[in-house]
Amino acid sequence: MKKRSFQFSSKTVQYYFDASFDLLEKIAGKERAVLVTDEHVFAAHKKKFKGWNTIVLKPGEAFKVQQTVDVLIDQLIDMGADRKTILVGVGGGVITDITGYVAGIYMRGIDFGFVPTSLLAMVDASNGGKNGIDVGVYKNMVGLIRQPSFLLYDYSLLSSLPLAEWQNGFAEIIKHACIKDAAMFKLLQEQSLPKFRKDKQLLAQLVERNVLIKTKVVLNDEFEQGERKLLNFGHTLGHAIENMYELSHGQAISIGMTYAAIISQQLKGFKEADAVMALLSRYGLPTLAEFDKKKAFKVLQKDKKKDSVSIHYILLEKTGKGVVQPLLFVQLEEIFKQF
Repeated sequence: MKKRSFQFSSKTVQYYFDASFDLLEKIAGKERAVLVTDEHVFAAHKKKFKGWNTIVLKPGEAFKVQQTVDVLIDQLIDMGADRKTILVGVGGGVITDITGYVAGIYMRGIDFGFVPTSLLAMVDASNGGKNGIDVGVYKNMVGLIRQPSFLLYDYSLLSSLPLAEWQNGFAEIIKHACIKDAAMFKLLQEQSLPKFRKDKQLLAQLVERNVLIKTKVVLNDEFEQGERKLLNFGHTLGHAIENMYELSHGQAISIGMTYAAIISQQLKGFKEADAVMALLSRYGLPTLAEFDKKKAFKVLQKDKKKDSVSIHYILLEKTGKGVVQPLLFVQLEEIFKQF
């Protein structure tokens, strides 16, 4: 087990890499903790939840909504949860998003931590302090930025993941490589998804590398005034089509990165759009896709990163170097027509 601490604006967050789920009792304690998970994770790891106060939610993005928040809060009240209670989200990105959000608003804020159980949650969703819910087709429209007290990474939890969930996680890993780490892009080209699934040490190194890339960005810009916007590479279009077509997050972001790479080619002279698409395909992710351009553009205009006439789009100057590019909506609409 490797422990690292990072000081954010209002909290020190403890990261427990290559740890065991059993460590949770020492960190949180069964008396004051309430574990929040979903039906899939609970069924796959029933023994681990024995003796813990646990709330089990319906699985999937469709339940990352206010109604689920209300159900969770009602159950916390019934359990007698108070300001000394610590909420622990044990699950993928939907569970960590909801748990962090409820912890931020229940009794005006209680302590929380995460045990991510999917690759996507480990490398992206659980760290950085963004918590929230969807409103209709609008992704993460309601939420807050608030850091957990701890993140516990038990890689054995990934063993029950289906292939689609591994692919989901690699979309965010490829994103980090595109915007910040050309050497990791090359490593991903040389390796393969089956190799990472088989080689636990290689996987552990990859997860830690990605967590630290994101953590470093967030430490520099916790509240997304500048550099943190780079983490939205592929997400502008990706979020617009994700709920429209009920895509997985990884699939939507992969399509978003594909078109962001093509726009980068047009506007920034980016020369490796084909390499980005080839890498996404290598990890079983979709690239060029048919979608309703008008409808996607309409949803995109409600994106959190926009103002009245423009939006911050994340483009690539070269592999490993993302840039924030303000684009007028009229300009973006013309680009969309070419797709």
